[in-house]
Amino acid sequence: MARIEYSSLPDSKSETESRRYRILINAPIKTGLDEYMVLGGDYSNIEIRPRNPLPFDASSLRTLHVIDFNMGYIFKWNENWRFVGIFSPRIASNLESTIVPNDFKVNATATLWKDRKDAEKPFRLVLGLSYNSATGLPIPLPLINYYRRFHPKWSYTLGIPKSQFRYYLSEKHIFDASLFLDGYFVNIQNEIPVPDDKIANAISLSLVVGSIGYQFKISKYVSWQSWIGHSIIQKGVLRDNDRNKVFEINSDPGFYFRSGIKMSIF
Repeated sequence: MARIEYSSLPDSKSETESRRYRILINAPIKTGLDEYMVLGGDYSNIEIRPRNPLPFDASSLRTLHVIDFNMGYIFKWNENWRFVGIFSPRIASNLESTIVPNDFKVNATATLWKDRKDAEKPFRLVLGLSYNSATGLPIPLPLINYYRRFHPKWSYTLGIPKSQFRYYLSEKHIFDASLFLDGYFVNIQNEIPVPDDKIANAISLSLVVGSIGYQFKISKYVSWQSWIGHSIIQKGVLRDNDRNKVFEINSDPGFYFRSGIKMSIF
């Protein structure tokens, strides 16, 4: 429902330093019996600071913006399942001038959600499809997420973009080990000439990260979380209009840190 967080994105000691500041707010609006509309937004400010001079003018890359407008609908499908549909128009750009068509992206997700919080071993299962225009794939991709509290002190989540094991020292102090995907795809409004007579029109970062984390529950719905970890796979590149790589900014695995406060009903 709400989140404020800071991330230090993976970087090698000799290449780049990146930071991300994020704020998210979603408001559920009850429209009927077991039916809700969700309206909200998600803003990320990404700062990129090369540690050494790049062979081109990189001033256009210093600050990137990713803005999502979230519109969702949730209703009870039957006694066991709920339907969750989310449509998220996105602006992803360095915003050096007024917004242009290439700044716009579209994300959409449709899932069926089943959970049993009162079971002896509580679980949650999410099955659906997700479309993200930033991936470059013109089809929806499967989305699967399964959570189970299989022991009073242990739970696990299997799925994409995140899998996780959790240890509950108490209901207020929780530790975890996670493997997850992260990254961004952002339009560059003023194209950048790079070596070999190529032109960069977008910047992307793709990550697979392993981490350990700690969560402190301030209240039933509010918690503070922090993770430290290291990227396992990492690709930070500039791309042309056809999404071809024209320059590699950072491909060396690096340190990852994320911390923030969130409010969630799960």
